[in-house]
Amino acid sequence: MRTLAIDPGARRVGLALSDAAGRLATPYEVLHVSSPQQAISQILEVIEREGVERIVLGVPINMDGSIGPAAEAAAALGRDLARRSGKSTVLVDERLSSFAAEQGLLDRRRAGEKITRKQKKSRLDALAAATFLQAFLDGKLPEIKIP
Repeated sequence: MRTLAIDPGARRVGLALSDAAGRLATPYEVLHVSSPQQAISQILEVIEREGVERIVLGVPINMDGSIGPAAEAAAALGRDLARRSGKSTVLVDERLSSFAAEQGLLDRRRAGEKITRKQKKSRLDALAAATFLQAFLDGKLPEIKIP
């Protein structure tokens, strides 16, 4: 099942896609947006173009487990996407995915790869989406419910 992961942000939205079998996650793209509606319209285009069957949306839950404004906004985005796309939408806790993605980029830099600040910034959100998508596909990241 082709799955699209979304790491939502106010200005950048990271996207990752699974393969058709739903086993491997790959960073796809970082969208630069000025509003949630702009993000939704661009995401809907990706869903159509890539034949996406399911959406996995990362929700930035606070470290203490509470739901803050960013998590509420992400959940609202997920509800709107589900309604407008007609696709199954799963919410997952992505609170450490950006950290894990950043550590991966640092490891690559230490190994000798040349990564500029601009490249890091442009890749980070898509890498974070790929990180939590792979964990979800591997059965290590359960679905969460937000009222």
